[in-house]
Amino acid sequence: MKALPVGTDALLVEVASGEEAQALLADLLRRRAAGSLTAHEIVPAARTVLLDGLSDPARLAAELTSRPVPPVPPRTAGTVEIPVRYDGPDLADVAAHWGVPEAEVARIHADAEFRVAFCGFAPGFGYLTGLPARYEAPRRSTPRTSVPAGSVALAGPYTGVYPRSSPGGWQLIGTTDVVLWDHTREPAALLSPGTRVRFVPVAPTGPAT
Repeated sequence: MKALPVGTDALLVEVASGEEAQALLADLLRRRAAGSLTAHEIVPAARTVLLDGLSDPARLAAELTSRPVPPVPPRTAGTVEIPVRYDGPDLADVAAHWGVPEAEVARIHADAEFRVAFCGFAPGFGYLTGLPARYEAPRRSTPRTSVPAGSVALAGPYTGVYPRSSPGGWQLIGTTDVVLWDHTREPAALLSPGTRVRFVPVAPTGPAT
């Protein structure tokens, strides 16, 4: 673990993996809630955690780097379920990359237990980990200029749900009607770092007759 100063009152803590970043985040949030850590913001990324608003960054840096990263805490209640229609335009490509039938992509993805590692890219967009490494999917060679809101997508080790229409190069495997970001809601984001997520398959809706 490395702790790098950022300005006068912030630290960027680097760890070896996404799992360690999630474990460190959980520990820091627990300590802040208990009153033993003062930080205005705690912001995770793929393998880092940024702490801002520290009263004594040097002391905290020495403390953090002198001990191992704590284990990921046990699962808690409150899993967010996201209904998804596995009807994405890249489903066949992902199935071919995995070497499985298209229907198996839906089963594998829905059987996984996900956790929001960090958020970014767009308000409400969470980077979810949980698929085994053998099911990582490459980004598209040519990104789309517009990905519809509600698209469930894969890239590398991550699953994400586009909260709004935007350009993107992830592999689209499904769609959901769940609103990921609503500025009138408190909190506005449905997903936040550490949130447990399950995808629940639902039947695709066909054209009206």
